[in-house]
Amino acid sequence: MNLQDLNRIRQITVIAARHGFGEVADRAGVWRMLGRKEKVEVSPETQRESTARRFRLFLAELGPTFIKLGQVLSTRADLLPAEFVEELATLQDHVEAIPLEAIHAQIREALGKDVHELFAHVDPEPLAAASIAQVHRAVTLDGEEVVVKVQRPGIAERIDADLGVLRSLARLLEAVVEETGIYTPSGIVDEFDRAIHEELDFVNEASNIRAFLETHQDRPYMKIPRVHAPLSSRTVLTLEFIRGEKINPALLSEAERKQLAQNILEASFRQLFDDGLFHGDPHPGNLLLMEGNRLALLDFGVVGRLTRPMQETLVMLCLAVALKDSDSVARILYRVGVPDARANLMGFRNDIESILGQHLPTTLGQVDARTLLRDLLDLAVKYRIRIPKEYALLSRASISTEGMLRSLYPEMNILEVALPYAKELLAGRYDPSQLQGGLMRTLLRFQSMAQDLPTQLSQILLDLETGKFSVTVRAEQFDKLNENLRSVAVIAFLGLCACGFIVGAFIAFAPRPPMYGNVPVLGIVGIAVAAALFGAVLTWYLFGGRFGKVSVTRFLKKRR
Repeated sequence: MNLQDLNRIRQITVIAARHGFGEVADRAGVWRMLGRKEKVEVSPETQRESTARRFRLFLAELGPTFIKLGQVLSTRADLLPAEFVEELATLQDHVEAIPLEAIHAQIREALGKDVHELFAHVDPEPLAAASIAQVHRAVTLDGEEVVVKVQRPGIAERIDADLGVLRSLARLLEAVVEETGIYTPSGIVDEFDRAIHEELDFVNEASNIRAFLETHQDRPYMKIPRVHAPLSSRTVLTLEFIRGEKINPALLSEAERKQLAQNILEASFRQLFDDGLFHGDPHPGNLLLMEGNRLALLDFGVVGRLTRPMQETLVMLCLAVALKDSDSVARILYRVGVPDARANLMGFRNDIESILGQHLPTTLGQVDARTLLRDLLDLAVKYRIRIPKEYALLSRASISTEGMLRSLYPEMNILEVALPYAKELLAGRYDPSQLQGGLMRTLLRFQSMAQDLPTQLSQILLDLETGKFSVTVRAEQFDKLNENLRSVAVIAFLGLCACGFIVGAFIAFAPRPPMYGNVPVLGIVGIAVAAALFGAVLTWYLFGGRFGKVSVTRFLKKRR
């Protein structure tokens, strides 16, 4: 870690303390690493703010990398409490626009030609200026109106530098944060690293747009902008300009609002159950209303992909929730997740039954999907079940879509629209005429298992006969016993060493050189080493298990 990284960590720690997170920095030992602790005053206004809001303001003050981290975390309702997700969803990066000359230089570097050789005109006033990119309207040499998204110069290097600092902080937090068994800070930073570099690579976004363009080509109610490949690169993305307005339900008639809601719901279910490719952030800012009640979808930096088995699992989960089948819901969530340890499936099922009874008192039309989804995700985290990020992203997209539908047409019966898709997907799963059907896959798996089973049984019997059969058993109790035995061995070793030094010290106290005055030096050294070893053993024995890790959950609850 270089001096620049240490200065950045110091800056982050000071800002964290100013926003009321100094206790976490103290427990993480950041000040000890920096060599000194600075006194930071927390204003009364900050103390009155909620923890979620202070966390958002903390990230916003740290700059582009941390703003993007907050935006990524806002899509992961399985990582943070609901109030944090809601607060981070409002995180915006408003920055000053960079000069037009810098935009021209970036385009020249990315595309290898001068701007005037590529565009007939580039509007000097940006449509939007964000921390990663700036967007301008332009006209191609063929006279077509386009929008040009240009990456800010030096942003990739700045993000890479901040990522190095984040990794150092993550390693510190892992030593002191209690809830790091299922989602470690280093794992979160690694996932953020992948997400931010995908967003920095405009080739990836262009690929997403082409995929959406292909899947939506037969849907006249949806418009996807075309990519101008010759005018695009890793840091410059040129798209078709789409004329439209932000959706404002107050300006629409009831019939228009109903039709628009149906189009949004139709597109959402088609993405989930037909395409397996869905928009990860379908908030109103990423939708434009065009003439004829058509919708234009924008910003494809965050998309989700569902495989066929994931689609089938999603349908089964929705049906289990609709039928209040808590046992099936528990088993499906347990199967799709990655348990960090052996979960108490019975307790998991009982808690799910309580949640379903709370959220499904009457009919599904009255269900608040936002609260239901978040409660299920919180429950999975409680039982240390790591939900795949695709499902967490789908949860965020579903919540955004439901919010738009409620604002447009609250009377809509979502079940009437969703049921045909569920029936179609389930019918395809058990249709023998479909090679991709679930029934055919099940038969193939059974055939493969039937072929392998005799060989596997023969191997087991042969190992038993020759005495080579072994069973590996892992249990949390055995791990704890192993740790205790190791601790006892270390303590006993240090105690024996201390006794040896004491005996040697008494021998060394004989009047033998080297001498300091009338005191033998070797004897003093032996006594000092023995005292240090005894002190270490005594401290370990008395206080080794008393200073536990800090619980972020308890800290957040205490500060609410």
